[in-house]
Amino acid sequence: MHISIVGIVYLFMLFIPNMIWAKNIPENYDSSHENKILLMCERLGEVLVCCFGVIMFETMHWNLFVLVSFVVMLMYEGYWIQYFKSEKKLSDFYCSYLNIPLAGATLPVIAFFILGLSQGHWILVFSTIILGIGHIGIHREHFLEIKR
Repeated sequence: MHISIVGIVYLFMLFIPNMIWAKNIPENYDSSHENKILLMCERLGEVLVCCFGVIMFETMHWNLFVLVSFVVMLMYEGYWIQYFKSEKKLSDFYCSYLNIPLAGATLPVIAFFILGLSQGHWILVFSTIILGIGHIGIHREHFLEIKR
């Protein structure tokens, strides 16, 4: 078992913007009515991805997919820069970035999924799927609410 520096860097890339976001929550943001099953998937996925994102069972193999995964995480950071420069409305939070819908939810899920696939780390892939169901599902519900 090996500690993944890439996984640790990814977690910092996730946590830092989210900690800043906690002080810049969009006006009228309300999470009290979120679907409990999606919320459970999101929380379980978060824990599993945090644990298995930093644990590799073999030495990490550097390849094109790891690079693609890192580029996706950089795009996630770009999404946050766009949000922090905006008026910080719900529509800004749930907007697309580079034509990627719900970029704040989809980009990190895609990055960890590609990282898991690139390493044959099936527990990370499975954990990321659980996270994606919950996290993207919750963001989609919020997005559909503001479109009404």
